[in-house]
Parts: sequence; structure tokens; C-alpha cells
Amino acid sequence: MIMKINLPEKVNHIITRLNEAGFEAYAVGGCVRDSILGREPQDWDITTSAEPFQVKEIFRRCVDTGIEHGTVTVLIKDESFEVTTFRIDGKYKDGRHPESVEFTKSLEEDLKRRDFTVNAMAYSQGTGLVDLFEGQKDLENRVIRAVGDPVDRFNEDALRIMRAVRFAAQLNCEIEEKTALAAKHLASNLEKISAERIRDELTKLLISPHPDFLQTAFELGITAVVLPEFDVMMATPQNNPHHRYNVGEHTIHAVCNIDRDKYDDFDLTVLRYSMLFHDIGKPECRTTDEKGIDHFAGHPKVSRDIADRIMKRLRFDNRTRNAVLSVVLYHDMRPHLSVPGLRKLINIMGEETSRLFVDVQTADVMAQSDYEREAKINRLSTTAEYYERIMSNKDPLFIRDLDISGQDLMQAGVAEGPLIGEILNHLLNLVLERPELNERGRLLALAAEYSPEVALKADELSSRNGPSAIVY
Repeated sequence: MIMKINLPEKVNHIITRLNEAGFEAYAVGGCVRDSILGREPQDWDITTSAEPFQVKEIFRRCVDTGIEHGTVTVLIKDESFEVTTFRIDGKYKDGRHPESVEFTKSLEEDLKRRDFTVNAMAYSQGTGLVDLFEGQKDLENRVIRAVGDPVDRFNEDALRIMRAVRFAAQLNCEIEEKTALAAKHLASNLEKISAERIRDELTKLLISPHPDFLQTAFELGITAVVLPEFDVMMATPQNNPHHRYNVGEHTIHAVCNIDRDKYDDFDLTVLRYSMLFHDIGKPECRTTDEKGIDHFAGHPKVSRDIADRIMKRLRFDNRTRNAVLSVVLYHDMRPHLSVPGLRKLINIMGEETSRLFVDVQTADVMAQSDYEREAKINRLSTTAEYYERIMSNKDPLFIRDLDISGQDLMQAGVAEGPLIGEILNHLLNLVLERPELNERGRLLALAAEYSPEVALKADELSSRNGPSAIVY
């Protein structure tokens, strides 16, 4: 059966224009792979026998995005498409980049340099599928296999070692034996790869449908290079009735318990990294009592500090890093099981962390043993109900939600900045217990009780304006 791929109109337009000018052109790489799998490609890359200057002669709107490597970006209306000349890469002396690039008229030579068979297929409507390395067969058999000699491919670019695991996780494939052996043998070469590229591959693995392939990364020696803290977790037992796995195995299960279909990209990234790091401080905190039971007192803060170092090392953006660190720090908190108790916890954790709190603890509990699981889940269910009640009622949770401001307190006679903050915090604590107190007159009366300065000014305002109708 001949493989038929429906190319987007603009992609087919580019290929047709290049063909009409006498050049070969094909959609290539991941877009072909995803199309065969019935998935909608995120990007469409095109490879051609035309050299960059020839592509630019054919298309009026182009951008030189990587012209030294043969790539120009063709702009059609509001979309952009990378068009790259068939090429042969020179030697890779740094394990990252070819020292030189040679343009070629051979599609086969271009496909030979690619990483895995599933990414080394090309397609055009005129020619059909070009699959010189049996990538379609490997897709059917769920196998990730290097093109040619895997040692050569990994020596060219060590990041391909992580990409092998990442593609296996995304596509739910096994890594072919020779490819896996080469990856394990050359894993130390990942030290040559930039932190940003390591971070991006690790993220794609974690947010994939199968983050449990982190176990494969561990077995191939990848985490020993890029995330050695994880290897320490894999060597740390949890002899405790609440647990059935060592710290690393528990972590993998907890990561997998975050449902990827429930969240947007940012929340999914935050949650899966939070579960990766939530117990990363346990090896440092582990103690064993006289009965042989392990305890991990203080591990949330230690985990937060270790996660901070890792995320700085991998050069995460501040928004993601701060969100993950907050979740890790508070992941093990147990609020007093009441609506006021949860209001106080939300105030401590902040909005972004608190909205993820129940999901984080559920993922954690479901990766533990069955010991007291029913009670834990019931508690979390009640917590979720209270959270929804608090949010639907729009209960005041932060100082900004108070029906009184620092300016109001200054007008009421509080002149010192620190005292203003102290009073606002006092009022917030009262309102967290009893939201009905959040009314300006009541809050002013409560402030008067707390501070004689406020009381004096309040009396002055009362005598001037008549008696207040609000009494606390």
C-alpha cells in the first residue's frame, strides 16, 4: 500500500514551486513521522536540492535563519517554513556541531546524517514516501533505531543520546539494542552539551505520555551525567509503612500520576518537575529509628533548596522555577481540616501553588503504599471540596482582598509603616477565620482595638461624623 500524506496547502505550494524551478523538494523529518502516526505535526520542515540563494530567488519573502547550514525561512502570509538544502555534515570535534557543511544534490546523503530512522523519512506528492532506512517499519514495531552506526550518530551530537529516550517516551517505543548500548557507552559525552539543550530534552521527556522512561535514562547512565541527584534517590530506600518503593522509584510513579491531559503546558511542566523534585532532599534527611523505620524530617525545605540549585544549573526561567520551588516547599503540608484552616494554607502558599495543591498530594499519595490510603484520599477529597467552596465564595485570602488599605489606616492615625503592615496582617488573620468581618467599618473597629493610635483617631472621626451603625 502506497503511503499517502495530506500536505498542508502552503507546504505543497513551496515544494511545487521548487519542483517547477527544476529542484527536488520534500517534507522531511518529524512532520513525516507524525503524519504517518496520524498526528498533526507542529512544524513542517522542507528539504531541497536548491541552495539557499536559489531558494531566495524563487520566494520573495525569506529570512536567513541558518544560511551557513543551508537553512532559510520562507514566509507565506502569516506562516513560516524552514527550507534546508540537502547537505553532508563535516566532522564533529566537539560532540555538538559539525565543523563544516557541504551541500549535496543527493537526498540519500542528506537523510544519512539524521539521527533516527523514524526521523529520516521524506515525502512529496509527486514521489511519495522516501524511506531508505525502514523508519516506517520501526514506527510499526515501536522501535527507536539510529540511522547507520549509532556510535557515529552519538559522537556527532551527544544530545541524540537524550533524544533517543525522549522519542521513546513520546512514541512509547523501545530503544533498539545496539542504539541503547551505544547510548550507555557514550552517555558521559553529554557533559559537552549546553544546560539549555539538556533542560529542553528533559522537559520533553517529563511532559511526554510516558515520563516513566526516566527509568531508562537512569539505566543508560544519562541521569548520572545530567541529573546525578536522581541517581542518589534511586539508591535511597524508604523503610516506612507509608512507602513501597525507594525514593527514586516513588518519584517516577508520582510524576506519572500527573495527568497530562488535564493541564496546559505551563502547569503540566510545573507539576511534573515538582513531582520530580518533591522528595529529592530525602537522601540528605534520612534517619532510621531503633525499629528500623526510616524518617525524612525536614525534607520539603531541603528538596526545595536542591531543586533551586538544579533549576539554576539548567537555566530555567524564573516563573517556572519559582512555581516549582513553591510547590516542592509546601507539597507535604497538612492543613487543619477546616475551611478556615485551608484559607490560611492558601494564604501561605499563594494562589498559583494552592490551586495545584490537591493534585500534587494526590499524585504523591497514589505513589505510596496502601497503608492508610483510603483515609488520605478522603482527606484530600474533603480538602478539594473546601477549596472549591472558598473559591466559589470569593473568600478574602490576601491583604489585597481586605476592604481596608494602608492608606485608610494612615488616615485613621497610624503613622508608622511597620505598624501599618502589622495591623493589616492582624486583620487578615481575623478575616481568614471569619470572612464576614471583611467590611471597612468592622475592620477599622478591629484596628482600633489593636492599636490605641487608631482608636484615638477613630473616636475623633466618629464625633465628627456621628455614631457608626457598625458595631463589632
